[in-house]
Amino acid sequence: MTTRIVIPLIVLVLVVLPLAFRRDTIEIPDDATKLVIVSPHNEQIRYEFGRAFELWHVEEHGEPVNVVWATPGGTSEIRRMLHAQWEASLAEGRPVGGNWDLMFGGGTYEFMELAKPVRVRVGDEERSETVLAPLELGRDYLDSVYGSDPNIGGVPMYSPDGYWFGAALSGFGIVYNRDLLLQLSVPDPVVWADLADPRLEGAVSLVSPLKSGSVTTAFEAIMQRLGWTQGWRILRRAAANTRGFAASAPITPLEVSSGEVAAGICIDFYGRYQAQAMKAGDLESGARLKGEVDRVGYIDPPRQTVIDPDPIAMIRGAPHQELALRFIKFVLSPRGQALWQYPIGSIEAHGMGPELFELRRMPIRRSMYAHVDRFVDKVDPFLIAEPVKFPNRAFRTFIPLIFDAFAMREPELLTEAWVAIITHPAYPKDAGVVAAEDVTDPELKGMLERFDSMPVVHGPDGTAYDMAVPEDLAAVKAGWLRGGWDEDELWPAQADPAMVLRRNWGEWFAGQYRSIINLGEVRHARHDVVDR
Repeated sequence: MTTRIVIPLIVLVLVVLPLAFRRDTIEIPDDATKLVIVSPHNEQIRYEFGRAFELWHVEEHGEPVNVVWATPGGTSEIRRMLHAQWEASLAEGRPVGGNWDLMFGGGTYEFMELAKPVRVRVGDEERSETVLAPLELGRDYLDSVYGSDPNIGGVPMYSPDGYWFGAALSGFGIVYNRDLLLQLSVPDPVVWADLADPRLEGAVSLVSPLKSGSVTTAFEAIMQRLGWTQGWRILRRAAANTRGFAASAPITPLEVSSGEVAAGICIDFYGRYQAQAMKAGDLESGARLKGEVDRVGYIDPPRQTVIDPDPIAMIRGAPHQELALRFIKFVLSPRGQALWQYPIGSIEAHGMGPELFELRRMPIRRSMYAHVDRFVDKVDPFLIAEPVKFPNRAFRTFIPLIFDAFAMREPELLTEAWVAIITHPAYPKDAGVVAAEDVTDPELKGMLERFDSMPVVHGPDGTAYDMAVPEDLAAVKAGWLRGGWDEDELWPAQADPAMVLRRNWGEWFAGQYRSIINLGEVRHARHDVVDR
């Protein structure tokens, strides 16, 4: 209990105390122009980029500017908020935007969605407009930032239409608490499958992909590297091992560092930053002796993750377009990129870098890696990124829907079914991800088949599509979620087809879990009779 109280207090002090004693190098008058940026970024990133740009703008343009941050939630929540406001404006015939200048932070998927037109129908008229405003930065400028190859591991680093531009690079991995793993006799995780270890039951933290774009990208990386079937086997077991589902992506590293859970999936810089914060807190408090390992660790599972650009973009209707463009170019400049990876003290040594916080993110500007020796994390993502093994554009669409259906709707049933499986006498110990084909006991085999099964979706004219088959996903996506089967009366006329799928699947998964639990109860009852 003491650990659970003291460690969060240390983390809070590490974040709040420097802000209380921040060394403002310039004074911002109350009437300075306000650049409003909507962002899912944490306080440390917002502080460093806001401070650095305000200082740079006075130096370069002789005018003060006040960077104001709007932080309504994660990237997925921000996208939904912006879409709702665009729909309302279009429906009422008002100009879109006007409240924010930029969107800064989040994965490429969310920005690509925001580059698509938001459409509403008013009578016989269809009105549409994109949330993001395209910019023409010029090929020479883009090459100076990204190099002649605009891709990394097959992923574009900026929009070819100018709607968004990668500002940093993100990886995804596992953050873990060595003290708690030691108590559970579980080794440090190395690959995604380690989160499926039955010894971690009640000790894993996950976030619903309905709430976080970065978590969706992490789950998608598992599918793209390991395949649809194996990916879901891992995620279903990891979900069954959860103590509870965190409210947002930054919460998982905090839960791990506080000792609430032993491990969780997170974006790389959240994990690295939390590991660093806990190390600093331990050194300050004397909790660790010299030579002892750090209590919080982070790992990108080798050859099992992806590198995804983290973009910045101008919002349509931005009140201060010229200033917004200056901010974008500052972020992409060497001075802005140094904020991601240079250590504290680099301002004095190299004339650039963060003031208070080491952000531990990978720069996207290729030329920065000529100075990788200056980085806190001496990693060059351009050397390790490679195309995924199982590409499928439909994966991402279904990850939030399926995860919500099997994990979020009946989490107690999921966990109870998992416990029934791992306590079965025939369940192999220390065997990694155990599937039905790995066991011979007919009862356990049936339990595992039910646990890993996927529902069937019905299409027009009695056609059936198996969600366990990756090749069937595109048809279901086009028919159910993109309007292809709107006229086939497969769901109530006024219903949201995605919600219908989630509800139907949730009931189906719950039925599978109940059958597993019943099998376990029958086995226990049978054994009780034999014992008597």
